[in-house]
This record gives sequence, C-alpha cells and structure tokens, in this order.
Amino acid sequence: MRSGFRWRKGAGGATRDKGRGQSERIAWPPTLAAKRQAPLHAGHLRFVPRAPRGGVLHCFLLDCSGSMLAGQRLALAKGLLLALFDRASKARADAALVCFGGTGADVRFGPAVPRWWNERWVQPLGGGGGTPFAAGVHKAAQLLERAARRKPLQQRWLWVLTDGRSGDVPVRPNEVDQVVFVDFERGAIRLGRCEQLAQAWGASCVRPEDLIG
Repeated sequence: MRSGFRWRKGAGGATRDKGRGQSERIAWPPTLAAKRQAPLHAGHLRFVPRAPRGGVLHCFLLDCSGSMLAGQRLALAKGLLLALFDRASKARADAALVCFGGTGADVRFGPAVPRWWNERWVQPLGGGGGTPFAAGVHKAAQLLERAARRKPLQQRWLWVLTDGRSGDVPVRPNEVDQVVFVDFERGAIRLGRCEQLAQAWGASCVRPEDLIG
C-alpha cells in the first residue's frame, strides 16, 4: 500500500480540516483527488475521522469484464483487492465483494470481517464478456441497503475497481457515505469515464499506483 495510507479501524469519510473528532491520519484517496495533477500542499489534505461507534463496511465492486484482461488490469485489481481486504481484516472492519462481468453481477463475499481472505479466494475470479456496470452498482446498492437496515450507525464505503469501459451511467447508491473509484484505464486513448462518474457522484477517483507502493 502507499506509504502513509493507513486504513485504521473505523476509517470513514474524510474531512478537509483537521479538528475536533478527527485523527491526524491523512485520507489518501480524497487527498489525491483534491490534488489532481498539482503539487501537493496543505490545502489538499483530507483527514480520517476517528473510529465511528457503529463500525465500517467496505464494499468492493470489481470489474471482471473482458476489457480488464488487457494489460493485466484484472490481475493488478485482484492484487490490490487482496491488500485492501487485508487492511479490512486488520482493522476488524466488515467487507463485501461484488463482481460484475459478462451478463450480470453477483455477491462473492460478505458482508463480514474477512478473516480468511487470501490468494485462494482471488484466483477463481475470472474475467471476460461485457461490462454490466449498472447491474454491478445495483447489486452493490442492494447489499448496502441491507447493511444499513442491520447496522444503521455503520459507515459504508464503496470502492469501484474498473477501467470505466462501459456506457452505463447508474445513479450513486443511496446508503453509502463515501465512494472511491480506482481507475484502471490504460492506453494512449483514454475515455476518462471513471473521472466523469466520480465527479457526478461526488466521489474520489484515484489510480491503483496511488494506493500501491
């Protein structure tokens, strides 16, 4: 993971100004989204709130479509997913995994604390076919809604790992506090759909390199 990216127990929405109720840990995804291509300065910093009493759920939405097979994008996404699940496990946060690809989407894990998550779970996650992004968002939204009914005080994060190669424009799920798009798009011709959708959703958009290293 990126140096300084510390996913503490209860990591929730980031705030611009460090003040009462806020930790001194930097929330890197929203900080990097605020920085964009400019040199990093104090005004870009976003801070992680202290652990909420209701705990945290991190829901990961993984693009397993055919376009993610190009350039080993899916392999990189699976490696990042392992690191994020490991952070969730160490923080005793709940996690869930929704995969979309081909003609639909399905829940592969959780919500639960990922105590036994390892490479053997990630290996069978294959790729191919179309990019039913709207179906994936719908499935994740259903999961988040159920989680909100069970644990109304829980903070809910949605991490979208995709290259954005879809024409779908779904609405942001209601029962989510923070959304982070991890943009895996590569190549000379970039559509920039992750950035566009992140802006429409009021979400952060980062590159996988921002979280790894």
